[in-house]
Order: sequence, then C-alpha cells, then structure tokens
Amino acid sequence: MTITQTATATRRRFGVLAADFAVLGLNYADRAAFGIAGPLIIAEFGFSNAAFGWLASIFALAYSPFGFIGGWLADRFGPRNVMGWAVIAWSAFTALTAAGIGFVSLLVIRFLFGAGEGPQATVTAKLMHNWFPKRELGTALGIANAATPLGGAVATPVVVAIMHATQGNWRLPFLIFGALGVLAAVGWFWVVRDTPEQHPKVNEAELRAIRQDEAETAEAEQEDAPGFWSCVAKPAVWATAIAYFGYAWILWTFVSWFPTYLVQERGIDLDGLAISGAIPWIGGCVGLVAGGVLTDWLVRRIGDPEAPRRWLVIACLAATAVLFALVSMVTSTFAAVAVMTVVVFLLYLTGAQYWIIVGEAVPAARYGAVSGAVQMFATSASIFAPLVTGYLADSSWGWAGVFVVAGGITIIGPVLLVFAGRRS
Repeated sequence: MTITQTATATRRRFGVLAADFAVLGLNYADRAAFGIAGPLIIAEFGFSNAAFGWLASIFALAYSPFGFIGGWLADRFGPRNVMGWAVIAWSAFTALTAAGIGFVSLLVIRFLFGAGEGPQATVTAKLMHNWFPKRELGTALGIANAATPLGGAVATPVVVAIMHATQGNWRLPFLIFGALGVLAAVGWFWVVRDTPEQHPKVNEAELRAIRQDEAETAEAEQEDAPGFWSCVAKPAVWATAIAYFGYAWILWTFVSWFPTYLVQERGIDLDGLAISGAIPWIGGCVGLVAGGVLTDWLVRRIGDPEAPRRWLVIACLAATAVLFALVSMVTSTFAAVAVMTVVVFLLYLTGAQYWIIVGEAVPAARYGAVSGAVQMFATSASIFAPLVTGYLADSSWGWAGVFVVAGGITIIGPVLLVFAGRRS
C-alpha cells in the first residue's frame, strides 16, 4: 500500500479500537441475555437449577476450544475476517435462541452460539497487538474489554424492559440482538483492517508511532520464534492460564447465575433485577479501563513491562476470591449487590493483564495460537462453573457453597503467579 506522508499522525488505530469495543459490547449483551432471561426460561419449561446449569455450560463447551481456534485462525487469516464472520455466526444463533422449544433444542442452539462467540477474546488480543504500541497496549486492551461488562450493564435493563413490556416474552430480546449483530458485522468489515500497514487512511507518522518500540521485524520474529509447545511450557504462560481459569470461574458463575440468585435467594422481582443485575457490570466496566490505564502508567514509570501487570493480577484476584466467598453471608440484598460490585470491579481490574503477560512471554508470531491455548484452558471454567453451580445450588450446600467453592478455586492462581509467574 501507499502510506500518505503528512506531518500530523492520523489516529486510525482508535477507530479500530472503537469497532472492537462495539462488537465486544454486543458479544456480552448477547451472552448476558440468557442469564437475565434465566428465571423466565426456568419457569416456562420447569427446569431445575441443575438442568439450567447444563444449558449455561454447553455454551462454553464450544466457546472454550473456539478461543484457541480463533487465535490460530487469526495468525493465519487475520483478525478482521475471523472476528467479522464470528459476529455473523454468534448473532445468527442469538436470534435462533428464540426458537428454542425445550431442553434439547436450547442445548444445541447454545452450543453453536458458544462456537460463534469463542474467537472474540483472542482475536481482540491479536488485533490490539497489531495496532497499538506496547506503551499503549494495556490501555487499549482495557478499553476494548471494558465493552464486555458495559454490554452486560446495558443488556440487563434492556432485556428486562422488553420482557416487562411484552408480559414476559423472553424470546424477543434475542431476535433484536441478533439483528443488531448483522449490522455490527457490516460496520466491522468497513472500518477494520488486520494491520495499520493495510489501512489506506493510516499515514507514515501514525505507523512510526505504532511501530517505533519494536526491536525486530515480523519476518525475523517468524524465523526465530520457538515452537508452540515451547511457548506454552513457559512458567509465565501456564501460571497465567491457571490464574485466568480462576478469573473465568467467578465471571461465569456471575454471568450465568447472579440474576437467578437474586430472584431465588433474595426475592428480587423483574423490575428490581433491572437495577440490581446491572450495577455490578458497571463496576466491571470501570475496573477494566482503570486496570489498563494504571498498569500502562506503572510500566512507563518503573520500566518493567511485566511485573506491574503480574502483581496487579495477584493482588486483585486474591481479594476477589475472598470477597466472592462472602457474598451469600451478608444479610441484605443491598449488601450482596454492593459486595458483588466490588468483586466484579476487582476481577475486571485484571481483565486485560492476562493477555499482555502472555504477550511479553512469547514472540508475536506465536501470540495468536498461544493466547488461544491459554484462553481454551482458562475458559474451560466456563464449562464447569455454571454446571457445578446448578448442582451446588440444588444441594444441601446451597448458594453459600456456590460462592465458597468459587473463591477456593480462584485463590490458586494468584499463589502460583507469585512463584511461577515471572517472565522467562
């Protein structure tokens, strides 16, 4: 391509960031809608908590491996095409959720929906690495991923309002969100390119700003890059993956079950759910942006691109584990929502850091596949957490057991990162 030469740098990377922000927000709105509609779905079909847990978990059975597949495909075919077609796929199955007529049909639809949503996190990580210099990467990933809790925060009152206006019709929100996804995919292909070098509106000054802190060319990295398994075996990679597993366990317990917990255990009605279910998501949105900005500032100040990010994960994930275990022990609904808001805030403070820690440990030529493997392992928690939650909630352990077990699983990751998480 021909790069326009002007004195002032263009800022097309922020347009790419905005497009990614939009599709990630829709991604989580689509995902959160099932949990928000959960109480009505359970009531209509007479599902037990355990049965609904299977429906929540089957999504992740496809989502987890497609995180790896999406990263692998992004390395080979570029993040633009992979994400664009993923948006179309998950939006189609979002809309088809409205066609569910029972357990089996919903099980199949949710599985295919998970396959469509799987690539989004690793493709986002790959795209931001392509478009932003290291000094801005934490902020870029933090802002991009802040769309996910924002999507949940917006979806909660919207889905509740639609169901309320239609006398409990839980199917209509899925049709509306599916149609919005098709429009989002059109915008994505219009705005995004795989790299700044491919974008006709990026000038030489912006390209220099993006690439100035790269020590090697992509070609040299490709030639010198160690094998995939050598990268995965690095302590910083597998310790981060285990910490990310704990993050995902709490996140998916929250996404899949917190609305139902508020209805069943705290007696919240549909109108109350619109507010109580949305507030923790807002905390998460603030946390993701703050985590990215804070760690980028610390990296610039300290000069170490890895340690501030690792220690933020250690401190915040450990605090998250403890607080999450206490959610069911507080006496009022207000306190439960307040504690959960702090939990989600602290959890999402770490949200962008896992990808950057892995990016510091492996060469760019292997980043998509290795980050995909990390995501595939970590998001296996999204298979087990909703399912285990359903069985625990139905058992003598009850909701208290749900939160304590999740906290115990999550604390393992920060401990491992203390001893094995240093870059090597």
